[in-house]
Amino acid sequence: MAQASADELLRDGAARHARGDIAMAERLYRRVLKLRPDDANALNLLGVAARQRGDLPAALAYSAQALARQPTSPVFLANRGGTLAEAGQLAEAAAALRAALALRPADPVALRNLGQVLCALGDAAAAIAPLKRATDLAPATPEPWIALAHALREAGQEGAAEAARRALALPCLDPALAGQARFLLAALGAEAVPDRAPAAYVRDLFDLYAPRFDQDLEGRLGYRTPGLLAALVARAGFATGRVLDLGCGTGLSGIPLKPMAERLEGLDLSPRMLAEAAKRGLYDALHEADLLAFLPTRRAGFDLVAAADVLNYLGDLGPTLAAIAAALRPSGLAAFSIERGEDSPYALGAGLRYRHDPGHVEALAAAAGLGLVAREETVLREEKGVPVAGVLFVFRRG
Repeated sequence: MAQASADELLRDGAARHARGDIAMAERLYRRVLKLRPDDANALNLLGVAARQRGDLPAALAYSAQALARQPTSPVFLANRGGTLAEAGQLAEAAAALRAALALRPADPVALRNLGQVLCALGDAAAAIAPLKRATDLAPATPEPWIALAHALREAGQEGAAEAARRALALPCLDPALAGQARFLLAALGAEAVPDRAPAAYVRDLFDLYAPRFDQDLEGRLGYRTPGLLAALVARAGFATGRVLDLGCGTGLSGIPLKPMAERLEGLDLSPRMLAEAAKRGLYDALHEADLLAFLPTRRAGFDLVAAADVLNYLGDLGPTLAAIAAALRPSGLAAFSIERGEDSPYALGAGLRYRHDPGHVEALAAAAGLGLVAREETVLREEKGVPVAGVLFVFRRG
């Protein structure tokens, strides 16, 4: 039986890749490279597969090797740009995507990726033109419409609600994207406010944010909530015990908690955030789960449950506070921050986060069996140069 040629292996790999069999596709691409070590298509497709698996270092390496062999390929430039964007290298991503579009200006995916990169760089106004062009080229694809809606909202321009509704009207829209579109409409005041942000939206948001999370928060946004919250816990008399870092993210919040933890566990929805947290070596265990699914499995499991800038992705805090209370040992502490709101129990802000009335939070905590130990008004961070007012709480389980 004749051995398959490199071209045949490449076609077979691409077909399997399209069907979702990434592992077999990768094996076939590697066989191509054994026959043709400089095959740029195999290298590029290995980069695409690695990116789909969440292996960004491998994806970056393969996309760079493919582009080195064919530096003017718009396909390879577009893939390189998308990979750089996921890795948080935004300026480099924008340059690669612009180079791809100079060669192939009617690529709707590259246009959408460029628009999203520009939004992430803080230039939502510049993102609108490529995103509108993407919707013109792919009007039946929901992702460009949702990206356009976000850009218009962030730029303060009209049309965001209409773009979100265009996405919702598409028959191919999956439930996760539909939830994101409706959540955006709620933030714009065009739909009823849900009792929490969609879990898939939060996971995807922080998956993409993970590579640049620490740099943005500690630098550009002046983030200081974890240290302030830990200091309030220490002043409340907590010395040491089993600690759960709820919504641990990259582990920034775990740094000030570690000295007071006999055992430190972290919980987050985002696998890429958890991968960054694991690199710190702070945690005895890390868990990928929704907090309302995880907490009931750990009844009376912790002496301290801490949540820094987590509850602002939840509206109705009643179920969450009850779950936290149940996960605490007797006399255990719950410590968390909220973005301060007024006039209603909770409201969805323009930044797609919830603000809570502190008095209502105290009432919900009391109903869950949590007694107030400490409360402190503070500034959580800056947003577009404006201080974000918040409140830090420490409660004790009776």
